[in-house]
Amino acid sequence: MYKKHSFSLLFAGLALSFSAQAADSWQVPVHSKQLPNGLTVLVSPDHSSPTVGVSVVYKVGMRLEPKDRTGFAHLFEHLMFQGTPTAPKGVFDKVITGGGGNNNGSTRADFTNYIETAPASALESILWLEADRMKTLDFNAATLKNQQDVVKEEIRVNVQNQPYGGFMWIDIGGLAFEKWENNHDGYGSFKDLENASLDDVRAFHRDYYGPNNAVLAISGDITPAKGFALAQQYFGAIPKRPTPAPSDFSEGLNTAEKRLQQSDKLAQVPAIAAAWKMPARASRDQPAFAVLGELLAGGDASRFYQGLVKGRELALNVESLYGLTSVWEYDGPTIFTVFALYKPTTTADVLLAAMDEEIAKVVKNGVDDATLKRIKTRLLADWYNGLESFLSRADTLAKLQTLWGDANVVNQIPGWIEAVTSADVQRVAKTYLTVANRSVIDRKPVAMLAPPAEAASAATAAKP
Repeated sequence: MYKKHSFSLLFAGLALSFSAQAADSWQVPVHSKQLPNGLTVLVSPDHSSPTVGVSVVYKVGMRLEPKDRTGFAHLFEHLMFQGTPTAPKGVFDKVITGGGGNNNGSTRADFTNYIETAPASALESILWLEADRMKTLDFNAATLKNQQDVVKEEIRVNVQNQPYGGFMWIDIGGLAFEKWENNHDGYGSFKDLENASLDDVRAFHRDYYGPNNAVLAISGDITPAKGFALAQQYFGAIPKRPTPAPSDFSEGLNTAEKRLQQSDKLAQVPAIAAAWKMPARASRDQPAFAVLGELLAGGDASRFYQGLVKGRELALNVESLYGLTSVWEYDGPTIFTVFALYKPTTTADVLLAAMDEEIAKVVKNGVDDATLKRIKTRLLADWYNGLESFLSRADTLAKLQTLWGDANVVNQIPGWIEAVTSADVQRVAKTYLTVANRSVIDRKPVAMLAPPAEAASAATAAKP
């Protein structure tokens, strides 16, 4: 689907740059097999509980949805839960939740995933259902209209009727990126959602939901041999299908700062979203950026929190995010975003200047050994904790296989983290966290942007 990379060369380069994992680190068992129809199957056995986690990841997301159909990949994710000619709507939930399990799905820029966890005895039912909706869906006008309305209501609840909406993850991407594939609203406009047709749905399923564009991962109480046999039994007869070549959505770092001011009728205090384009996936800078992000904005001990919230008392909070995924789960341009509510007595410029000062300290001095060790320990703990549940482990393996071309990256990431040096952190801070590569949205309550007379009138009208 995406541009083909030489994974062997990338991994070789990473191997030269990063040391091997420590001998006492946990090795996640990963067994892989590709079926003749192109479906990649991963099995990670763990018999500590009689349960399983299942993830099916398709290599399609917001970046590949049709132009003039913003939000279509997300809409299609909803449609995948509406049944098939063989298994009408409700069968999926009944089979899984009726057995004590649960299921879900999500859409991101580079993938769409469908996940289930259940007792091991329900595995065959789960695989049958996943294979069934990979074959075909129940394409009908009533279902399409119903899910168009559901997604529109989701936008109303999560964006339009929420203070700050999604400006720190929707609007900031629209500002930071140049190409449509990267900068459009993945939630979608109401007009585009309403214009989606049954023909669009059929074409999207045909083009992107074939076995050769998917990864199936099973983690838990199962052997590799049994997992591969069941995958062949339920998915093996599904024919591979041609997948359209993607457009070129690559982008370099920005060369001039971008700024935007927004008003917010529901917000009580102003907020800022500052974003920087990140290193490419699999570049030597990616692990160092993971450490840098944690150093600057990873919780109460971070430089931004201590400097902006605790020290200067400019901001009320500091949070960070990597696009809509994690620092390891993207396959195209993405951004590191810092989001903060700030006091009305200060300004966005003051807040940005304070961030720049903290970044400059890292560029000049790097990070001391004790802090570097603490950050690595936290990153490693978060990584391993995220792999403990069978559901999360299966989903992580499926995503890594989809994005990196090798699920065994799961066992390489800890070594890459351990190998990051202070000089690496300095290098990535100097390269990426520049003013020229920064995009900023300053979102203010409506009253703060109104002329003084209007603001006073609004304040008076708001009193009980």
